[in-house]
Amino acid sequence: MPCCTKNSDYWRQLIAFSVLALFACSVCAAGISIKKAEARLVGENYLLAADFDIHLPSAVEDALHHSVTLYFVGELSLHRSRWYWPDTQIAMHRQTSKLAFNSLTRQYRIGSGGLYQSFATLDEALRVLGHLSSPPIEASLLEKAGGGYFSRLAKKGSQIGAIASLKIDVSQLPKPLQINALTSQQWNVESEQFHWEIGVEEPAEEGKP
Repeated sequence: MPCCTKNSDYWRQLIAFSVLALFACSVCAAGISIKKAEARLVGENYLLAADFDIHLPSAVEDALHHSVTLYFVGELSLHRSRWYWPDTQIAMHRQTSKLAFNSLTRQYRIGSGGLYQSFATLDEALRVLGHLSSPPIEASLLEKAGGGYFSRLAKKGSQIGAIASLKIDVSQLPKPLQINALTSQQWNVESEQFHWEIGVEEPAEEGKP
């Protein structure tokens, strides 16, 4: 019997350890991380886009399911940088989206501007929230040839870069919850500012591919 008792204790400890390990992994996985970012030339305009993975911590997901609306703020910006001078912003796009849960329909709703979408699962809603795209940015600002803007910058040792970021804005939470959110690590849900340099292309001339 002592042998059986020792085996039982061993399995209880192993199960407890496994549960703790799984919990630790879920905590580590919570947050926002960048998947990809790009700048594409479409016609005579550049479009910035980024995709993020969003994993809500348990406290945030619980608040969402108790009728707390979450505000996600994403930013995409274009700037020029020089080693001898602070960065100069060329274009910046900020996008605010609201995520809410309807306990009657059991659906998740995203609102952005005057547009709304409903989703059956949280994963689907977070996938859409994780995609950011900018309005068109005139390629003439970055053109390579003809002594244009980018040509002058290149001669002065400048580079064109882009930044993408996404976070939950705790300042837009209900006032009673803001105090807890500001002091809780679980509510610190934001990506790092992802920076990448972009290659500048010439817009295609009419009649040419």
